[in-house]
Amino acid sequence: MIQVPQGKYWRAMADSLTTSYRTIPADRGNIYDDGGRLLATSLPTFDIHMDVNADGISDEMFNANVDSLSIGLAAIFKDHTYDDFKQLLETGRRKDERYVLLHRDASYPQLQALRHLPIFRLGQYKGGLIADQTDKRNYPYDELGMRTVGILRQPVTQSVGIEASFDTSLRGIPGKRLVQKIAGGVWLPINDNNEMDPQNGKDIITTLDVNLQDIAENALLNSLVKNNADHGTCIVMDVKTGAIKAMANLGKTGDGTYGEIYNYAIGEAREPGSTFKLASMIAMLEDGLVKITDTVDVELGVKEYYGQTMHDAEHHGFRRVSVMKGFAISSNVGISKLAFQSYESNPNKYLQHLRDLQLDQPTGIEIPGEQKPYIKTTQDKTWSAVSLPWMSVGYELRVTPLRLLTLYNAVANNGKMMKPYIVSEVDEYGKPLHKFKPVILKDSICSQKTLQSVRTLLGDVIAEGTGMKLKNPYYSVAGKTGTAEISDATHHYGEIYQASFCGYFPADHPLYSCIVVVNAPSNGLYYGGEVAAPVFKVIADNVYGAKIDSMHQQKDTTDKKTQFIIAESGSTKDLKKIYDVMNLPLQDVGEAGWISASQDQQQTTAKAIDINDAEVPNVVGMGLKDALFLLEESGLHVVATGKGKVKNQSLFAGAKILKGESITINLN
Repeated sequence: MIQVPQGKYWRAMADSLTTSYRTIPADRGNIYDDGGRLLATSLPTFDIHMDVNADGISDEMFNANVDSLSIGLAAIFKDHTYDDFKQLLETGRRKDERYVLLHRDASYPQLQALRHLPIFRLGQYKGGLIADQTDKRNYPYDELGMRTVGILRQPVTQSVGIEASFDTSLRGIPGKRLVQKIAGGVWLPINDNNEMDPQNGKDIITTLDVNLQDIAENALLNSLVKNNADHGTCIVMDVKTGAIKAMANLGKTGDGTYGEIYNYAIGEAREPGSTFKLASMIAMLEDGLVKITDTVDVELGVKEYYGQTMHDAEHHGFRRVSVMKGFAISSNVGISKLAFQSYESNPNKYLQHLRDLQLDQPTGIEIPGEQKPYIKTTQDKTWSAVSLPWMSVGYELRVTPLRLLTLYNAVANNGKMMKPYIVSEVDEYGKPLHKFKPVILKDSICSQKTLQSVRTLLGDVIAEGTGMKLKNPYYSVAGKTGTAEISDATHHYGEIYQASFCGYFPADHPLYSCIVVVNAPSNGLYYGGEVAAPVFKVIADNVYGAKIDSMHQQKDTTDKKTQFIIAESGSTKDLKKIYDVMNLPLQDVGEAGWISASQDQQQTTAKAIDINDAEVPNVVGMGLKDALFLLEESGLHVVATGKGKVKNQSLFAGAKILKGESITINLN
């Protein structure tokens, strides 16, 4: 009855219980920076099991090889001893187990080593080695840019960053394979080939620069630690294209350290404070209501509007100043008075300018979680008689750091507003499937006359105003500091501050724009010029040093014959290298390892230093590093005082060296 009349039914039932289609995951695509460096990749790991009672393992073979197999396992994994592995294998053999767990998350090299061990070298079916592969997401730069690159969390919680927004492209299409259940609950493939091969995920090429990201994160971290701040963000954008080159986000964790716990750059819309004054000046200049040469009474930094008092963030003692000066010293009173006088009778005209600058819209960047800015209207319940003056200096509205940077970037880009973007290509096997081109959000944010005026204002902030710490002789900077009183769930206005700086460099031919926001600094400093601007400076200095050629694109008309380097005495190899990189001529000093350098108004003169092990070398004019090396190599004990270059030495050059003798060098 069972075999014949009901046979077909029971055989189908058996097939359904012992065979199944298993999903074969596709290899997830990689994420790269703009230079081809891996930001995210999937690495295979293996859970290692053993079928201790595989058909090819006789009692004689097992007993003869279990010791050497256990020794090999202990050497490869190091998490258990030889005795532990031997006991595990013998117990499994005795209990007739077919799926003994030996190790989780083994690497591919470890798997390769396992295949050469006794018994295992017979193969899976005869030797009992079972390796269950899983792919784990790996981030070679650890937390660097983690909230931007993203975190793959599926299926437990939602992924973030590029991992989330490009998940469809990255994950690929899984395949299928028919497997059969055998004794011991082990599933084995029935066929050699898959019923459907997986299609691997595509690769994502970002606009990020790992080196710049590293610089931005470290500079931001140093400021957060120094000022004991709660959190901060920093974004660097390519002026011409809107490509994001770095996006750092750091917040204080439960143990007091800082990590990438939230993307503040796009996910936190707050009252920006004085960095918003740029938008107010664009509105007034565009309507012809103000000129930067006009004057305004800043009233010593205190002004009352309808019973509410506005203060300037920094005390300055000024009364009537030019509009340019008022902007440079970041006078809330000065800018708010100009805006109030200009738009008191028609605030909607001012608000329309803000909307024309798209300050009420998200940027549309590819990363999920961008918070929409908020620019109130005269119809809002919160609109009051003081809304206009307070909005003009960055209060009673909310914008994200990225949205505000997009405005400053437009000023740097000759008025053309670019959409920020962070992915440049989707590739398959190294070939582009889709390229993302720069997108223009607005051809011109204002007239050229207005643009020239605001660029002058932003430059004067650095030359004469609150951003003077960014002034340097090498490259020009334009931007605006911000010091805003903020509130949150536990603090009222005036209890905590937000320091910011937004600008671009070089000011005369901008390449990069950058915004830095530091939230709730609490070590006594809270001004944007003191807390946020130093982060900008570190980034700009490093970019200038690394990309000096591209930052001097104008034709250099300097007479090359008069160019020379003011050099220290020291290593000939070092000096030759510098002159070679700078493409400048250097007189021949032969094979001398050390030189004495001097300079007049026309050139650097280098003379070879004769080194004699028995005589004191001349180190005057050298830096400390070279002087120490040369003197200690001569067998002298060195005592150094001061900083800079060596101005004199206690033992005369050429004097005979006595064993164990000391020499004192004074630096200038």
